[in-house]
Amino acid sequence: MPHLDSNARRLFLLGMLGAAASACATTGAGDGEALADAAEVEYRLGPGDQLRVTVFNEPSLTGQYQVSDQGAIAYPLVGSIQAAGKTLPEFSQALQEALQTYIRAPNVSVEVANYRPFFILGEVQRPGTYPYSAHLTVQNAVATAGGFTYRANEGRVYIKHANEAQERAYRLTNSTPVLPGDTIRIGQRLF
Repeated sequence: MPHLDSNARRLFLLGMLGAAASACATTGAGDGEALADAAEVEYRLGPGDQLRVTVFNEPSLTGQYQVSDQGAIAYPLVGSIQAAGKTLPEFSQALQEALQTYIRAPNVSVEVANYRPFFILGEVQRPGTYPYSAHLTVQNAVATAGGFTYRANEGRVYIKHANEAQERAYRLTNSTPVLPGDTIRIGQRLF
């Protein structure tokens, strides 16, 4: 900082404090809480997901399987195979490797037939559990739950992803994504 007299220094510091307060007011992070921008999160399988497994030229190994509460599916020939926490390509690769003991060069395809539900609570008209649909956003989830209440903070949302221990605050935008198994909480505004 250049050499300034005490009045100029005081005005400079007040200007900086004003800019910081203005930034906090526009982001909604004035209460010591940093808001995260929602980034695309890679989907991980979890209990309740229903998978459609296709093994080409093996109709007896093709079908739908549900991920159990223990995070695995019971699959013919190989028994229990862990699915929870894996992406679709990771699970597909693990199943293909397990089948190589019984089938020469198995060609495996896995897709999600039905996702596990999401949960929404807080300042919405009808909090509860709802079925997940592809490319769901928080705005869509709130609409599914009947919309915001009059006390809702429409600039911030708290999301706890199924694989995380704590919820995090996010800016509520038109594109804030929701994943299967997420718990969404809409808080109250302060005034």
